[in-house]
Amino acid sequence: MRTMIEMEQVRKEYQSGEQAVKALDGISLSIAENDYVAIMGPSGSGKSTLMNIIGCLDTPTGGTYSLDGERVDSLSDESLSRIRGRKIGFVFQSFHLLPRLTALENVALPLVYAGVPRARREERAREALARVGLSHRMTHLPGSMSGGQRQRVAVARALIAHPSIILADEPTGNLDTATSEEIMQLFGEIHASGNTVILVTHEEDIARYAHRIVRLRDGRIESDTGS
Repeated sequence: MRTMIEMEQVRKEYQSGEQAVKALDGISLSIAENDYVAIMGPSGSGKSTLMNIIGCLDTPTGGTYSLDGERVDSLSDESLSRIRGRKIGFVFQSFHLLPRLTALENVALPLVYAGVPRARREERAREALARVGLSHRMTHLPGSMSGGQRQRVAVARALIAHPSIILADEPTGNLDTATSEEIMQLFGEIHASGNTVILVTHEEDIARYAHRIVRLRDGRIESDTGS
């Protein structure tokens, strides 16, 4: 099984006035292809910073980070953007859907930015929506959908570029218990199809869907349990 994520002594510091704040303080983490990992920790533990670095949305102050065998810790924003587009699909707590676009148009959006021809991107968007059980809602606007349906649209959008990694930040935070279970079953299906799934959550019952739980405290790994 090849290694998708390899971090060695990753640090991230921010300046807060005169003081340097250590958000991450020497994180070493290895995640294999088709792993299913939950990252947990209290507020201020560094989990959001770690997610941003894993997702190539930010770069570390120190240490090394390799994504699918490629060093990415000191790349330019433009290079990081290209890698994100190819390898990582994001799912967020607040869905991040554009309200004036249909489900189909929202899902196709990453392929618009990638320059994929319209007919091809609409075909791929239909396939992605079918995969999450929303073929019947393709022409609906987000405002006419339930929270669970909107999150399914967001998952379909994350899948459309066929990324290796799905990175989900509190994906059930705005959902009721029954809908949360449906969304987590969907992530289970995505993992079973071969994707690496990384879930950032503060909810123990959601983390239990993962096969491995990494707990952070004060910018360090406190424990790493599971397969």
